[in-house]
Amino acid sequence: MLQATWHVLPIAIAVAISSVPIMATILILLSPNRSRSAVPFLIGFVLGLAVVVTLCTLFAQAIPTPRSSRRPDTAVGTAEILVGLALVVIAVVAWVRARRNPSTAAPKWLEGVSRLGPWGSFGLALLLNVRPKALLLAVAAGLALRGDGVTATQAAILIGIYTLVSASTVAVPIIATLVDHRRMEPRLLRAREWLDRNSGQVAAVILLLIGVVIIGTGIARL
Repeated sequence: MLQATWHVLPIAIAVAISSVPIMATILILLSPNRSRSAVPFLIGFVLGLAVVVTLCTLFAQAIPTPRSSRRPDTAVGTAEILVGLALVVIAVVAWVRARRNPSTAAPKWLEGVSRLGPWGSFGLALLLNVRPKALLLAVAAGLALRGDGVTATQAAILIGIYTLVSASTVAVPIIATLVDHRRMEPRLLRAREWLDRNSGQVAAVILLLIGVVIIGTGIARL
């Protein structure tokens, strides 16, 4: 289980520092609707994380098991290499896009987040977990659990760890803001400004590193 934890944890960290959920969280918390929309957004995001990674883990179990314990699990390794390569491609595209089109404005669709009510926030949070990057990271986590041969109980524990770590950057600001909005508001404004300037390049670098790590894990299984 320890080996699987070390494989899943970096993937969860990559999910946690994804700029889109963090920016959506900040916009909701800075909006007049925060008292109605923040908690539904958090619930939807945590639920979406848990459901998607659980489904990816179940699908990964369909990969054929090696006949011998000495035989390399080439199917899982190959799948991890493909997922890692896809993440690297997304990272490169994101880096080039951020360098060519530096912008201090949030994407247009994100600006509408501040006007969402409870159900809209809940639905958006669910949808954020089916973005291509989020899906690839969830698939990578599922493959890691499959490749490391954890039991059902261990998989459930690791899925819980993955979900908690991935949701931490959404949960902590929401809880802190609901407890003390006045103290958090300047910090949220500074965080938004920083993300506007740097999120694209930082996210691309992190995604590139995670993609390389997943490729390395896949190669090690061959």
